[in-house]
Amino acid sequence: MKSVQILILILCISAFSCTSSIAEKNLNPYKQYITVLGIAQDAGYPQINCEKECCAAYYKSEESKKLVSCLGLIDLEAKQKWLFDATPNIGEQTEILKKDHLDNGYIIDGVFLTHAHIGHYTGLMYLGLEALGSDKIPVYVMPRMKNYLETNGPWSQLVNKNNIELQRLKNDSTINLNNRLEVKPILVPHRDEYSETVGYKIIGKNKTALFIPDIDKWEKWERNIIEEVKKVDYAFLDASFFRDGELNRDMSEIPHPFTTETTTLFQDEDLVTKNKIYFIHFNHTNPTIRDKNALKDSIQSLGFKFAKEGDNFQL
Repeated sequence: MKSVQILILILCISAFSCTSSIAEKNLNPYKQYITVLGIAQDAGYPQINCEKECCAAYYKSEESKKLVSCLGLIDLEAKQKWLFDATPNIGEQTEILKKDHLDNGYIIDGVFLTHAHIGHYTGLMYLGLEALGSDKIPVYVMPRMKNYLETNGPWSQLVNKNNIELQRLKNDSTINLNNRLEVKPILVPHRDEYSETVGYKIIGKNKTALFIPDIDKWEKWERNIIEEVKKVDYAFLDASFFRDGELNRDMSEIPHPFTTETTTLFQDEDLVTKNKIYFIHFNHTNPTIRDKNALKDSIQSLGFKFAKEGDNFQL
């Protein structure tokens, strides 16, 4: 009899432990929030055919894989979720949203695209006939981006077969996702071969985020990035390259704000302002893409931060 009681006690403890661990995994204090789903530049990390030390560190199991730059937006009250950019890692990123954040029966409730460079829209191909075969997923786009997708294959097939439903955006014009969340596209200067480029303001009831994964140089923008950062609670900013000379090519042909340029620009600002900045969209050559790096530590010691996959930000 005593052995039976002990067995029942063990089973009860095991059941409680399993329930607790599941509850802890799914416990999220935020109702509306942003989650970081990727931090790498368009080609990911490690990058194709890279035999440099930066990528060798991954193959030697010294570094973790980094998914392509992407944010998820979740509203647990409305049971809705959105992606900011459709990356080549969209399969993994939507699965993370489903398993770790919200399974509402839909792969995604909408996708906001920043521009037509490979890391930011080519994930749409997995929504098409050869893969998911989705049904009218809203894809929010600026006018040139809309025209590009409608008039160029294979993207036009997604439109023609109603895999996606293009929703036209207007610069600096807010759209309401629901009564708690708003999104505003903001044009930024970039290499606009096929489409314009935008960043986004993501506006919640309590907090606001700025997402600019790609821009040429801050001084080319008609807006003042310092003032824009001060207006928000979080600023996810382009950190493709750490400094000039990082590549064996003319880096003026692929302009981005170097991390060193951004930190210098903000060096006289207070700690509150610096703390709002989360660097994102790292090229594989940028040493601060690494999990642990002395340069990364030095930048953080100044008050700046680095976006990390899995981080959540309350709105």
